[in-house]
Amino acid sequence: MTRTSPLVIGHRGAPGYRPEHSRSSYDLALAMGVDAVEPDIVVSRDGVLVVRHENEIGSTTDVAEHPEFADRRTSKTIDGERLTGWFTEDFTWDELATLRCRERLPKIRPASASFDGTQPVLRLRDVLDLVRAGSLEQGREIGVVLEIKHATYFAALGFDVVDLIAAELDAAGWAGGELPIVFEAFESTVLARLRERGLPGTYVYLLEAAGSPYDLVAQQGAHAPTYAAMAAPAGLDGLVGRVDGISVDKSMILAPNRRGHTAGPSRIVGDAKDRGLLVFTWTCRPENAFLIPQFRGRGGAAAFGDYEGEWAVIRDAGVDGVFVDHPDIGRRFFVA
Repeated sequence: MTRTSPLVIGHRGAPGYRPEHSRSSYDLALAMGVDAVEPDIVVSRDGVLVVRHENEIGSTTDVAEHPEFADRRTSKTIDGERLTGWFTEDFTWDELATLRCRERLPKIRPASASFDGTQPVLRLRDVLDLVRAGSLEQGREIGVVLEIKHATYFAALGFDVVDLIAAELDAAGWAGGELPIVFEAFESTVLARLRERGLPGTYVYLLEAAGSPYDLVAQQGAHAPTYAAMAAPAGLDGLVGRVDGISVDKSMILAPNRRGHTAGPSRIVGDAKDRGLLVFTWTCRPENAFLIPQFRGRGGAAAFGDYEGEWAVIRDAGVDGVFVDHPDIGRRFFVA
């Protein structure tokens, strides 16, 4: 049956209401009726797939309050960017399990920050089990959109992320395609390797609005193609048969001018769909801080602006899936 509305995907659960990637964030997303949830995965020192937006965890956990881990604070270059903090690959899973989640944007989401320090960090296995249980309880298929972070970086440390994912899905009973799973990454090479392993699922290539994918930069240096080139018609031609779809920064659809106004959806969605590619977009958030200037209102960064005006442009572009931080609002707007 053809869908008349896009998939509504709980981006890191329901982080508009609870700290991202926490148990309550995922529980709330499932209760609000999402079609899927999106865990990001990074790797611990002992090879456990950990659900965190980044491998640097200083801003999303209470690690800084643990004196026993003070000497783990360090600086590293991750995908070409110099960062200082605490990194998952320097901790065993047992150590990470002692940490508690924190709201990443406390000034914008103070209500979510009220849950700081109450919930442990999760593993991928935990989220897979939650979603399976939610599917059974609600009597419907709920999917997982699995975002793979920093595969090239972790490979240089000796971690084969593809092997780790395949083993985890098999152990969790997700390797047979019984429940819908989407594999997504900003690196096409890890998607290709996963696909070669024969893991059933949908393969989606994440595209930033600027820059170049790190895996190709590592291979080709200054000759690496940009994300913009891949989003152009010739670049999309090259993705046909390699991936099932793309997931783009919403600004690539809104294409605001210098004044921050959009003239309507850009061509990227139509160009991709003309080539048989699915199109997802990220991230639809209602707060002024995340809206393009045309749709911002009064009340400061945390106040809701005219998100319906912005989201209408995205909906009318014909996207197949939207990532949302507030699943209840997302469902009310996008589900026909």
